[in-house]
Amino acid sequence: MATKAHLEGNKRYLEKLDHITIRVQGGTKEKIKAHAQQKGMSLNAYIVDLIERDMDVKK
Repeated sequence: MATKAHLEGNKRYLEKLDHITIRVQGGTKEKIKAHAQQKGMSLNAYIVDLIERDMDVKK
């Protein structure tokens, strides 16, 4: 079970992030997730990377 301090830390961290929801056809999420894993990335990291490259965002 998480401690109160841990929960508060998580809350502060999440408050710094934006939240985006996307909808895809049934079964598509698992295909994208598997492809991301083949590239050694999480689903979130893969999607963010694609968007940043499309927008020519420099890190």
